[in-house]
Amino acid sequence: MYLNVLKYILTFLTLFGFVVLLRNVTIWENWTHHIVSALYGVQKRIQSSNLTRCLPTFHHNHTFCPHLGQAPSLVEKLEECNLLNSIAWPHPPSGSASLKVSKTSDPAHSLFTIVPSQKDPHWYVGDQLEVLVHLHNFKGLPKRYGGDFLLARLHSPKYGAGVAGQVLDHKNGLYSVRFPLLWEGSAQVEVMMVHSSEAITVLRRLREKRPDRVFFVSIFQRGNHSEKKVCNMCLPQDQGPRCNYTDLNSGEPWYCYKPRKLSCATRINHAKGGYRKNITTKKENLLLQSGVNVKVPIQASAADTITVLPSRKESGSQKRDPVMLATSGYYYQDLWRPLGGVTMRQFDDASAITQCLTNKLFYMYGDSTVRQWYEYLVSVLPEMKEFNQESAEKVGPFMAVDSTHNILLRYRCHGPPIRFSTVMTSELRYIANELDGLSGGPNTVVALSIWSHFSTFPVEVYIRRLRHIRKAVLRLLDRAPGTVVVVRTANPQALEGQASLYNSDWFSLQLDVVLRAMFKGLDVLLVDAWQMCVAHHEPHNIHPPRAIVKNMVDMILSYVCRNGTRKTV
Repeated sequence: MYLNVLKYILTFLTLFGFVVLLRNVTIWENWTHHIVSALYGVQKRIQSSNLTRCLPTFHHNHTFCPHLGQAPSLVEKLEECNLLNSIAWPHPPSGSASLKVSKTSDPAHSLFTIVPSQKDPHWYVGDQLEVLVHLHNFKGLPKRYGGDFLLARLHSPKYGAGVAGQVLDHKNGLYSVRFPLLWEGSAQVEVMMVHSSEAITVLRRLREKRPDRVFFVSIFQRGNHSEKKVCNMCLPQDQGPRCNYTDLNSGEPWYCYKPRKLSCATRINHAKGGYRKNITTKKENLLLQSGVNVKVPIQASAADTITVLPSRKESGSQKRDPVMLATSGYYYQDLWRPLGGVTMRQFDDASAITQCLTNKLFYMYGDSTVRQWYEYLVSVLPEMKEFNQESAEKVGPFMAVDSTHNILLRYRCHGPPIRFSTVMTSELRYIANELDGLSGGPNTVVALSIWSHFSTFPVEVYIRRLRHIRKAVLRLLDRAPGTVVVVRTANPQALEGQASLYNSDWFSLQLDVVLRAMFKGLDVLLVDAWQMCVAHHEPHNIHPPRAIVKNMVDMILSYVCRNGTRKTV
């Protein structure tokens, strides 16, 4: 009996202890939850505070277009805010919108001057050359505010040499341009005004308020009945019911107006519909005249050429000027020489390219500027055979195989917005989804180029697309380390007629800055198409000439078949 009583007492004490333990655990969990919640709240308030401080700097877009798709997280909003601030462009002073055209920037009346060297009357390899640009209006009077868009290069036809300049806006009508001196001999300065500050005000308005200035169409068809409807990412809801083609994986939005007699499921293709006309006033048109105030050279006030002597023989190391670090490379003997990250090789014959790409899968995704790489490789590799996929010319998808050396090349355009002639809906793919479908690995090369078709949209739209692609790149590199990823930047182009309204270099430059920032620090190769085109002697073209394309491909092959460690951008 005594043992039974003792057993009941022990059982009671055990149950009592268990109840106390559960109560303490609950109290601890609640306490921990409150601490975590408090810390999260503090973090969220800090991020919100950062976002609030960030917002006033940039004149944000207030149209509905940038806010379509999946809502960004607080961290993504903060990144977007910082990116927008990084491309904030100086606004002309109040009242400048009413200025007569005669008081706006005129490249023909403007001048540049080579600033004498402060150290020595001579220039040496390794020095920096500085040029001062004075902007004047059509009356010949100096401008007193900045915001003009200039491009500059230092070049030598004798040596096939060239390098892009770095422009600094002093916001008073004066601009400094700096060049690294990288070769001996003669070097000539060229400065070009792409747009006046007044014209950029027009371009900014078009980008933020008229994302429909390039419009798209789709054919809906069932049997013998078909209808054509306007489509776009930014499609007003008050002009009729819409079909929603938002991508389920990435959340990228796309809409078409609903056909009258057909369902949304009957859409069979996508195409560029055309360009909206009469979107600018007569005065605005005068600010965007090709050959008058768009892409016009600025003359030198005196000499525009210097002679560069061999580098000084000085002991000890010298600190490198920060401007040098903004220069990704230069041409010498018409060959691109990167200044960091890649040891350049020349792949001048098919056997060298074949040896480099043997057992490789090379995927190219994006616009027509990356398609140029596919076309170049197919043209120089004699054993590369294209498969007839009955794809539309210049649209794709395209595939070529060298079965002897086990090489596969593939090109596919990015998803809408894409201004190609006609793409079947079954072939409309988003880059992020395509990357998620790759196995990857050391024998896989992926090249991306996406910028030109986003020039008519608010920058937030481009940031959202790059965010999805960047996440997919990181997933690919996580599951398949050693995959080679190449990102191509934007490049300047010819701006004839009304091309500036849709494809201005200013639009491209802004997207280019965003792209570089968003891929900075990732294990990818950045092909600096912008500087490769600015530094070259060939005229600007949205599709760079074969000589530049060869240098780009040689850079990629040098990276793919390099020895040593890989560097990030």
